[in-house]
Amino acid sequence: MTTTQLSLPELADCRRCQRLVDYLAHLPPKSGRTRDDYWNKPVPGFGDLQAQIWLVGLAPGAHGANRTGRPFTGDGAGDFMYPLLYQAGFSNQPQVSCVGDGLQLKNIYISNAVKCVPPGNKPTAAEFNNCRQFMLQEWQQLSQVRVLFALGRDAFMSVLRLLKQAGVIERLSDYPFQHNVAYPLANGQWLLSSYHTSRYNVQTRRITAPLFLKVLDHAYLLAQTPVS
Repeated sequence: MTTTQLSLPELADCRRCQRLVDYLAHLPPKSGRTRDDYWNKPVPGFGDLQAQIWLVGLAPGAHGANRTGRPFTGDGAGDFMYPLLYQAGFSNQPQVSCVGDGLQLKNIYISNAVKCVPPGNKPTAAEFNNCRQFMLQEWQQLSQVRVLFALGRDAFMSVLRLLKQAGVIERLSDYPFQHNVAYPLANGQWLLSSYHTSRYNVQTRRITAPLFLKVLDHAYLLAQTPVS
Protein backbone atom coordinates (compact mmCIF):
# COMPACT_ATOMS: atom_id res chain seq x y z
CA MET A 1 0.00 0.00 0.00
CA THR A 2 1.48 3.31 -1.05
CA THR A 3 0.29 6.85 -1.57
CA THR A 4 2.15 9.31 -3.72
CA GLN A 5 1.75 11.68 -6.66
CA LEU A 6 2.29 11.32 -10.37
CA SER A 7 4.83 13.50 -12.18
CA LEU A 8 3.12 16.57 -13.66
CA PRO A 9 6.05 19.00 -14.07
CA GLU A 10 4.03 21.92 -15.46
CA LEU A 11 1.15 21.77 -13.01
CA ALA A 12 2.56 23.68 -10.02
CA ASP A 13 3.25 26.82 -12.05
CA CYS A 14 0.27 26.58 -14.42
CA ARG A 15 -1.41 29.93 -15.11
CA ARG A 16 -3.43 29.07 -18.22
CA CYS A 17 -6.79 30.09 -16.78
CA GLN A 18 -6.68 33.78 -15.87
CA ARG A 19 -10.08 33.67 -14.17
CA LEU A 20 -8.87 30.95 -11.81
CA VAL A 21 -5.53 32.68 -11.20
CA ASP A 22 -7.40 35.86 -10.21
CA TYR A 23 -9.81 33.93 -8.01
CA LEU A 24 -6.98 32.25 -6.15
CA ALA A 25 -5.27 35.60 -5.66
CA HIS A 26 -8.31 37.12 -3.94
CA LEU A 27 -10.05 34.20 -2.22
CA PRO A 28 -10.57 35.17 1.44
CA PRO A 29 -9.71 32.49 4.03
CA LYS A 30 -12.27 31.15 6.49
CA SER A 31 -12.47 29.96 10.10
CA GLY A 32 -9.85 32.32 11.47
CA ARG A 33 -7.18 31.13 9.06
CA THR A 34 -4.87 33.29 6.97
CA ARG A 35 -3.83 32.99 3.35
CA ASP A 36 -0.60 31.42 4.57
CA ASP A 37 -2.71 28.48 5.80
CA TYR A 38 -3.95 27.79 2.26
CA TRP A 39 -2.38 25.79 -0.57
CA ASN A 40 -3.84 28.29 -3.11
CA LYS A 41 -2.43 26.75 -6.29
CA PRO A 42 -3.20 23.80 -8.58
CA VAL A 43 -3.97 20.68 -6.53
CA PRO A 44 -2.27 17.49 -7.76
CA GLY A 45 -3.87 14.08 -7.52
CA PHE A 46 -2.57 11.38 -5.20
CA GLY A 47 -2.90 7.70 -4.47
CA ASP A 48 -1.59 4.29 -5.42
CA LEU A 49 0.54 4.57 -8.56
CA GLN A 50 -0.28 0.92 -9.36
CA ALA A 51 -4.00 1.53 -8.92
CA GLN A 52 -6.56 -0.23 -11.08
CA ILE A 53 -9.13 2.48 -10.30
CA TRP A 54 -8.75 6.17 -11.16
CA LEU A 55 -11.34 8.33 -9.42
CA VAL A 56 -11.85 11.72 -11.10
CA GLY A 57 -13.76 14.46 -9.26
CA LEU A 58 -14.70 17.94 -10.45
CA ALA A 59 -12.34 20.49 -8.86
CA PRO A 60 -10.79 21.45 -5.50
CA GLY A 61 -13.14 22.86 -2.88
CA ALA A 62 -12.42 26.50 -2.01
CA HIS A 63 -11.80 25.76 1.66
CA GLY A 64 -11.13 22.05 1.33
CA ALA A 65 -8.51 20.84 -1.15
CA ASN A 66 -7.59 24.41 -2.07
CA ARG A 67 -6.59 24.83 1.59
CA THR A 68 -5.06 21.42 2.29
CA GLY A 69 -3.47 20.71 -1.09
CA ARG A 70 -5.01 17.22 -1.40
CA PRO A 71 -8.20 16.25 -3.28
CA PHE A 72 -11.33 15.79 -1.15
CA THR A 73 -9.50 16.72 2.07
CA GLY A 74 -10.96 19.28 4.45
CA ASP A 75 -14.51 19.53 3.12
CA GLY A 76 -17.87 17.79 3.33
CA ALA A 77 -17.43 15.72 0.17
CA GLY A 78 -14.27 14.14 1.55
CA ASP A 79 -15.69 13.76 5.06
CA PHE A 80 -18.40 11.61 3.47
CA MET A 81 -16.19 9.74 1.01
CA TYR A 82 -13.04 8.76 2.91
CA PRO A 83 -14.70 6.68 5.66
CA LEU A 84 -16.46 4.73 2.89
CA LEU A 85 -13.21 4.22 0.98
CA TYR A 86 -11.79 2.76 4.18
CA GLN A 87 -14.86 0.56 4.68
CA ALA A 88 -14.52 -0.73 1.11
CA GLY A 89 -10.83 -1.54 1.61
CA PHE A 90 -9.29 1.27 -0.43
CA SER A 91 -7.46 3.06 2.41
CA ASN A 92 -5.74 2.47 5.73
CA GLN A 93 -7.83 4.85 7.87
CA PRO A 94 -11.37 6.28 7.91
CA GLN A 95 -10.66 9.88 8.90
CA VAL A 96 -8.53 12.44 7.08
CA SER A 97 -7.62 16.02 7.90
CA CYS A 98 -4.54 17.23 6.05
CA VAL A 99 -1.50 16.21 4.07
CA GLY A 100 0.70 14.26 6.46
CA ASP A 101 -2.19 12.69 8.40
CA GLY A 102 -0.98 9.19 7.51
CA LEU A 103 -3.60 8.43 4.86
CA GLN A 104 -2.56 5.75 2.37
CA LEU A 105 -4.67 4.61 -0.56
CA LYS A 106 -4.77 1.10 -1.99
CA ASN A 107 -5.69 0.32 -5.61
CA ILE A 108 -7.15 3.78 -6.21
CA TYR A 109 -5.77 7.10 -7.44
CA ILE A 110 -7.77 10.31 -6.87
CA SER A 111 -7.60 13.53 -8.85
CA ASN A 112 -9.85 16.23 -10.32
CA ALA A 113 -10.81 17.18 -13.85
CA VAL A 114 -9.91 20.81 -13.04
CA LYS A 115 -6.90 21.33 -10.76
CA CYS A 116 -7.64 24.86 -9.46
CA VAL A 117 -10.66 25.94 -7.45
CA PRO A 118 -13.26 27.68 -9.67
CA PRO A 119 -15.69 30.40 -8.54
CA GLY A 120 -18.98 28.85 -7.48
CA ASN A 121 -17.47 25.40 -8.05
CA LYS A 122 -18.31 25.82 -11.76
CA PRO A 123 -15.41 25.59 -14.21
CA THR A 124 -15.92 26.95 -17.71
CA ALA A 125 -15.58 24.81 -20.83
CA ALA A 126 -12.23 26.48 -21.55
CA GLU A 127 -10.98 25.65 -18.05
CA PHE A 128 -11.93 22.00 -18.47
CA ASN A 129 -10.12 22.00 -21.81
CA ASN A 130 -7.00 23.66 -20.39
CA CYS A 131 -6.73 21.03 -17.65
CA ARG A 132 -7.35 18.02 -19.86
CA GLN A 133 -3.65 17.81 -20.72
CA PHE A 134 -2.96 17.03 -17.06
CA MET A 135 -5.70 14.38 -17.06
CA LEU A 136 -4.07 12.83 -20.11
CA GLN A 137 -0.69 12.75 -18.37
CA GLU A 138 -2.27 11.09 -15.32
CA TRP A 139 -4.03 8.51 -17.48
CA GLN A 140 -0.83 7.70 -19.37
CA GLN A 141 1.16 7.22 -16.17
CA LEU A 142 -1.45 5.07 -14.39
CA SER A 143 -0.38 2.01 -16.33
CA GLN A 144 -2.46 -0.51 -14.35
CA VAL A 145 -5.77 1.37 -14.49
CA ARG A 146 -8.79 -0.68 -15.52
CA VAL A 147 -11.60 1.60 -14.31
CA LEU A 148 -12.07 5.31 -14.99
CA PHE A 149 -14.42 6.29 -12.17
CA ALA A 150 -16.04 9.69 -12.78
CA LEU A 151 -17.64 11.37 -9.78
CA GLY A 152 -20.46 13.64 -10.94
CA ARG A 153 -21.80 14.61 -14.35
CA ASP A 154 -19.26 17.36 -15.05
CA ALA A 155 -16.26 15.15 -14.31
CA PHE A 156 -17.90 12.39 -16.35
CA MET A 157 -18.24 14.69 -19.38
CA SER A 158 -14.62 15.78 -19.08
CA VAL A 159 -13.47 12.15 -18.98
CA LEU A 160 -15.65 11.44 -22.03
CA ARG A 161 -13.99 14.29 -23.91
CA LEU A 162 -10.59 12.91 -22.92
CA LEU A 163 -11.61 9.51 -24.31
CA LYS A 164 -12.86 11.08 -27.53
CA GLN A 165 -9.67 13.12 -27.89
CA ALA A 166 -7.69 9.88 -27.53
CA GLY A 167 -9.83 8.11 -30.13
CA VAL A 168 -11.24 5.58 -27.63
CA ILE A 169 -14.85 6.65 -28.25
CA GLU A 170 -16.56 8.31 -31.21
CA ARG A 171 -19.71 10.02 -29.86
CA LEU A 172 -20.30 11.49 -26.41
CA SER A 173 -24.02 10.82 -26.79
CA ASP A 174 -23.41 7.07 -26.72
CA TYR A 175 -22.44 7.38 -23.04
CA PRO A 176 -25.22 9.10 -21.05
CA PHE A 177 -24.45 9.93 -17.44
CA GLN A 178 -26.22 7.58 -15.03
CA HIS A 179 -25.49 6.67 -11.45
CA ASN A 180 -23.52 3.44 -11.00
CA VAL A 181 -23.51 2.55 -14.68
CA ALA A 182 -20.40 1.13 -16.34
CA TYR A 183 -19.48 1.31 -20.02
CA PRO A 184 -16.93 -1.03 -21.63
CA LEU A 185 -14.34 0.88 -23.66
CA ALA A 186 -12.53 -0.11 -26.83
CA ASN A 187 -9.14 0.08 -25.09
CA GLY A 188 -10.11 -2.65 -22.58
CA GLN A 189 -10.92 -0.29 -19.72
CA TRP A 190 -14.23 0.56 -18.09
CA LEU A 191 -15.92 3.93 -17.57
CA LEU A 192 -17.96 4.05 -14.35
CA SER A 193 -20.11 6.99 -13.23
CA SER A 194 -21.54 8.03 -9.88
CA TYR A 195 -23.35 10.93 -8.33
CA HIS A 196 -20.89 13.28 -6.66
CA THR A 197 -20.38 13.06 -2.89
CA SER A 198 -21.01 16.79 -2.50
CA ARG A 199 -22.57 18.10 0.70
CA TYR A 200 -25.71 19.04 -1.27
CA ASN A 201 -26.12 15.52 -2.70
CA VAL A 202 -25.57 13.99 0.72
CA GLN A 203 -28.06 16.33 2.39
CA THR A 204 -30.72 15.68 -0.26
CA ARG A 205 -29.92 11.94 -0.13
CA ARG A 206 -29.23 11.75 -3.83
CA ILE A 207 -26.13 9.90 -2.62
CA THR A 208 -26.08 7.88 0.61
CA ALA A 209 -23.46 5.71 2.25
CA PRO A 210 -25.06 2.44 1.03
CA LEU A 211 -25.39 3.82 -2.52
CA PHE A 212 -21.77 4.93 -2.65
CA LEU A 213 -20.52 1.65 -1.17
CA LYS A 214 -22.33 -0.15 -3.99
CA VAL A 215 -20.46 1.98 -6.53
CA LEU A 216 -17.14 1.24 -4.82
CA ASP A 217 -17.92 -2.48 -4.84
CA HIS A 218 -18.85 -2.18 -8.52
CA ALA A 219 -15.53 -0.43 -9.26
CA TYR A 220 -13.62 -3.21 -7.52
CA LEU A 221 -15.44 -5.92 -9.48
CA LEU A 222 -14.94 -4.13 -12.79
CA ALA A 223 -11.22 -3.90 -12.10
CA GLN A 224 -11.16 -7.71 -12.05
CA THR A 225 -13.47 -8.12 -15.07
CA PRO A 226 -12.10 -8.16 -18.65
CA VAL A 227 -14.00 -6.13 -21.21
CA SER A 228 -15.56 -8.65 -23.60
